[in-house]
Amino acid sequence: MSKENLSKEAGSKEAGSKETGSMAPITGRQLLAETLGGAAAAWQIDDRGLCLAGESAVDWLNHQAQPATPAYIYNGAAISAQVQAVRAVLPGTIHLHYAIKANPFPPVISHLATQVDGFDCASLAEMQRVAELAPARLAQTSIAGPAKSADEHRFAISHGVLINIESAGELQRVADVAQSLGKRARVALRVNPPFELKGAGMKMGGGARPFGIDSEAIPALIERIRTDATLRDHLALEGFHLFAGSQNRQAEAIAATLRQSLILVQDWTRQTGFMPRHLNLGGGFGVVYQPQDAPLDLAALKPVLAEIGADAQQAWTGVRVNLELGRYLVAAAGIYVTRIVDRKTSRGKIYLMCDGGMHHHLALSGNLGQVLRRNWPIVAIAQMDEPHSETVDLAGPLCTPLDVLGQNQALPILQPGDVVGVLQSGAYGASASPQGFLSRPAPGEYFVPG
Repeated sequence: MSKENLSKEAGSKEAGSKETGSMAPITGRQLLAETLGGAAAAWQIDDRGLCLAGESAVDWLNHQAQPATPAYIYNGAAISAQVQAVRAVLPGTIHLHYAIKANPFPPVISHLATQVDGFDCASLAEMQRVAELAPARLAQTSIAGPAKSADEHRFAISHGVLINIESAGELQRVADVAQSLGKRARVALRVNPPFELKGAGMKMGGGARPFGIDSEAIPALIERIRTDATLRDHLALEGFHLFAGSQNRQAEAIAATLRQSLILVQDWTRQTGFMPRHLNLGGGFGVVYQPQDAPLDLAALKPVLAEIGADAQQAWTGVRVNLELGRYLVAAAGIYVTRIVDRKTSRGKIYLMCDGGMHHHLALSGNLGQVLRRNWPIVAIAQMDEPHSETVDLAGPLCTPLDVLGQNQALPILQPGDVVGVLQSGAYGASASPQGFLSRPAPGEYFVPG
C-alpha cells in the first residue's frame, strides 16, 4: 500500500514518515515537523516530551492558576518565526497587517504590535483591543464586515480607524455618523471582485456575495462620492480593499489573484481619475493541517509581490499597499491540549474520552467551513518520540455525536491522565467556537513568549 493511501485517513495506523521515507508509524516529533514546517523549531522537545519555559509541558500546565486542561497554548517564538518568514518575501513597498479575527487573545495582539505594520479588525471589540494594547497602530488599523453597527462606525470615526465600506447603504450611514460627530470618516471601498481565489478553503469573492461592493459598481460609487456634497464633506475616500478567499496553499493561484486585483484597481483609476492612497490586497495564505498536504511555497510569491509593489508605486506614488494575514501568522503557534478522562471499547473500537471538545475547538469537529471532516494533527505531548501505533477515536464531554476530536486517529497507546495536543490550533480556535454550549467551562488560554 502506498504512503498516500496510508495517509488518506489521518488516523491511519501505519502512517509513514515523509522525513524518513519509512513505513514505520510516525511519531509526534515527526508530525510536528511535517505539519508546522519552519515554525516547528520554536517548539522545544526533549526526552520529557513537549517542553515550555524549560520544563515539561505537562508540568508547566499543572503549575498554572487556571485548570491545566483543556487549554490553548500560544507560542510567541512561533508567531515571530512566521512573521519573519513572510517579511523575507515582502518588498519594502508592501506592509504586513494582522487580521485579529484569527486570534484576538490580548497577549497575541501585544506580541504582534511591534512586528506587524497594522491591524485589520472585524468588530468593535477588536478595535477596542487595538486602542488599549497598541494605540500607536490605530492610524494603520481598518475594520471590515458586511453589517457593521452604528457603535462600530462611531468608534472607528472617533479613533481614526479606516472603515471598509461594504455597500452604498453603508456609505451613507457612515457619512451620517461622521456628520453627527463633526468629523470626516476615513473610508475604503471593499470590492467583490469578478473572480475568486482558486483553490481557497473559503471563497470571499466572485459571483453574488454578502461581502463588499460588486466591482462593476465601483466607478459610479467613486463618482457619487466626488459629486455628492454631503458624502464629499464627511468622507475621505482613501482606496480599496479586495479579499477573494482564504486558506490557500497554491502560490500560483495567490499570485494570479494579486495580479488580477491590481489590474482591476488600475482600470478604475483610469476610468475615474481617482488616485488611491490605500490598497489592501487581502492575503489568504494557507497552512498545512495534514502532513501529506503540500505547504505554501512562500519563496515562489517573492517575485510577484515585488512586481505588485513596484507597479502600485509607479501607478500611484506613495500608495500604502497592505497584505492582510491572520491564520498564516498564528496557526502554528497554537496547541489545544486536552486530557484523557477515560479509555473504553465499544464493539471493537477504542475510544479516548477527553475533557475538551468541539465547544472549545469547533473546526476540529469538521463544523467550521469544511465540506468533509478530516483529522487534524494530534500528538501526545509527553510521548513525542513514541510511535503512533494504535488507531483510536477521540471524543469530548458533550452529549452530542458531533463532539469529535479524531476518528481512526493514529496515536501512541495512551491511558487516562495522558494529555494530547492538537497542532495548528493558534487560529480560529477558542474565539471561533461555541464555548457556551451545554454550559461547559471555558478553556484556559496561555501565552508563552518563547
